Amino acid sequence: MFTVGREIHFSYGHRLRDYVGKCAHLHGHNGRILIELSSKELNHQGMVMDFFEIKSTLGAWINEHLDHRMILSRKDPLAEILKQNGEPVALMDENPTAEAIARWIFRAAREMKLPVYRVTLWETENSFAVYEEPPAA
Repeated sequence: MFTVGREIHFSYGHRLRDYVGKCAHLHGHNGRILIELSSKELNHQGMVMDFFEIKSTLGAWINEHLDHRMILSRKDPLAEILKQNGEPVALMDENPTAEAIARWIFRAAREMKLPVYRVTLWETENSFAVYEEPPAA
């Protein structure tokens, strides 16, 4: 099995509902993801996927949907207020934890037909969440 990875950096804000602590308040992160792609075979260029192609597909999606956005639960009462005031908001069905955001990025990569098997999201320099699934058949 061949594996390649690409780091992508982005900035975002969020808050966690039903949470006791600092993260219950709006705050921001300079996050980074490591997307890992795998394949049993290499393409005609001898690669799993070109690093530039990873950046131009998933990196573009992150820039459009997550970078410099407030990521909130659809149930968060602040979501509509922020949207009405022209703030960029990304909405999730669940609490926007690092785990949930990693899964969201993973699923976006799968929808783009990238051979992703793992996404690691560093919320801070010292804290990360991982979401992985076996390679798609």
